[in-house]
Amino acid sequence: MADVHDSKTRSRNMAAIRGADTKPEMLIRRGLHSRGFRYRLHDRKLPGRPDIVLPWHRAVIFVNGCFWHGHDCPMFRWPATRQEFWHDKITGNMERDARNIAALLSSGWRVALIWECALKGRGKLPPEAVIDSLIDWLCSAEKRLTLEGLTADTGG
Repeated sequence: MADVHDSKTRSRNMAAIRGADTKPEMLIRRGLHSRGFRYRLHDRKLPGRPDIVLPWHRAVIFVNGCFWHGHDCPMFRWPATRQEFWHDKITGNMERDARNIAALLSSGWRVALIWECALKGRGKLPPEAVIDSLIDWLCSAEKRLTLEGLTADTGG
């Protein structure tokens, strides 16, 4: 499918995409805060600068965009233009994510990964269910949590 924007407009649109304080991230932050959880944001001392850091629970939360982090879901599609550039960019992001998560786990942190598709799109989960799952995980001893949207394979 051809792009509906010319290259200048597409470049401006892509440059405007936020890296922090995104709508999905804000939804998670508001949900945790309203339930009494306090946290730090984007701690530069930790690998990957996690979006949310809960030192009391020794837990970090990443809220990842499906496009930028190459999530295998209906919200992700490889771009048709500049394919080599985008392949290198997105696979590089995926490799860096894996290294950062491994470093966090090996240093005793617990890691939650919330995908954008859990909060947006056709397969999104109810926001309360996402927050409930996250809080259940925070109060458990589990090292990892991954939340993603429903797909045709998972019943959605």
